[in-house]
Amino acid sequence: MAGEKKKRVRKKHQPMGLDILHEDRDIIVVNKAAGLLTMGTGRDNGRTAHAALDDYVKKGNYKSRERIFIVHRLDRDTSGALVFARTEEAKLTLQGNWEKAEKTYLAFVEGHPDPAEGLIESYLAENEARRVFETKDKRKGKLSQTRYKVIKEVGDRALMEINLLTGRKNQIRVHLADKGWPIVGDSKYGRKIRDCKRLALHSQILTFDHPFSGKRMTFKAPVPATFYSMAAAPKPEPPKKDSGKKRR
Repeated sequence: MAGEKKKRVRKKHQPMGLDILHEDRDIIVVNKAAGLLTMGTGRDNGRTAHAALDDYVKKGNYKSRERIFIVHRLDRDTSGALVFARTEEAKLTLQGNWEKAEKTYLAFVEGHPDPAEGLIESYLAENEARRVFETKDKRKGKLSQTRYKVIKEVGDRALMEINLLTGRKNQIRVHLADKGWPIVGDSKYGRKIRDCKRLALHSQILTFDHPFSGKRMTFKAPVPATFYSMAAAPKPEPPKKDSGKKRR
C-alpha cells in the first residue's frame, strides 16, 4: 500500500456537495452536505458522495483505474465528517479497526433531556418498511449504545453532544426520539417543521487510525450555519403597546 502523503486541494476543485478535509494516497476525509447520499440506491441518478469522489479521483479520465471505496455511511440528511478509502486494502484495514473509531455528533432536539447526560442502550431492528425500531428481543435486534450530553438549552430545544458507541442505521435518531427528544427536522422519527429545512444532526468529529501509518488522526467538520442560528438566544417578545384606554 502506498504511504501517507497529503495533497493540497484547491477550493474550486472540491466535488459538488463535499468539502475535502484531508486527502492522501490511502484515504479521503470529507465534510458531506445534508441532503447528499453516501452511496447509490439505484434511484439517485448517481448524485452521491461516492460517485462525486469517484469522478474527482479519475480527473475526467473514464479509463482511469482510480477508485473510491466506502468505509462507513452517514444518513442522507446528516451532514459532517465521512472517510473513504482509495484502495481496497485501506478499506479493509479501516473497517477491521472501526470499533476503535470515535464519532462525535451535534444534534438539536425538541425538549429538554432529563437527565442532561447519560447512556442510551437498547436493541435495534429494522422492519420491511426500512424503519428502525427498538425491540426487547435480542435475537431480532442489535445492541446499540449512544452516549449524550446537553450542551445548551435554547427555548424549547436543546443542543446535544452525541458519542456514537455503536454504528447502527438511524441509531441516534431512533434513540433520541424514543426518549421523547426527537431531532429537530426529523420527519421520519419526529415531525417535520417549517423553521428547520434540514435534519439538525451533524457528524462533527471523526477519529480513527490511519490504515497505512497507524497514526491516530482526528478530523473536525465545521459546524453548519444552521446550528449557529438555532443556538442563538431567542429574541425577547416586544412589549405590548398601550391602547390608550383608561382602566376603570
